[in-house]
Amino acid sequence: MTDIDVGQFFHGGRMRWGTEGRCADCPNGWCDEDSGPVAPEHIRQALLLAHGPALLRLSGDAPSLVPVLQALRDARDLSLAEARAEAARLADDGLLGTLVEMEVLALFLRGRGVEVTVAPASTA
Repeated sequence: MTDIDVGQFFHGGRMRWGTEGRCADCPNGWCDEDSGPVAPEHIRQALLLAHGPALLRLSGDAPSLVPVLQALRDARDLSLAEARAEAARLADDGLLGTLVEMEVLALFLRGRGVEVTVAPASTA
């Protein structure tokens, strides 16, 4: 049996994630860390299951689309079409993801002057 811990964090201007595991019946273990615009799906799903999703929403008047698109493309390395789709979701019901993913997006959006809030999806 193997015990595995996963996590996401923001460091050095990049989203990072890590896994740490150990064998329950032996002294073997490991630690792995990586970074990029999106965490591997198995890490995302484990965090969403453990903590629930966070919701990123616009908190001010609808801003110009340009800074929103720039922030989304900078944060997630998206194509223009992908950024437009995410911007439309942000302006509609908001974006769902892990808390770290939504806080990282919020940093990029606020850096472009876009007012947003992040809250647990269950209370938003």
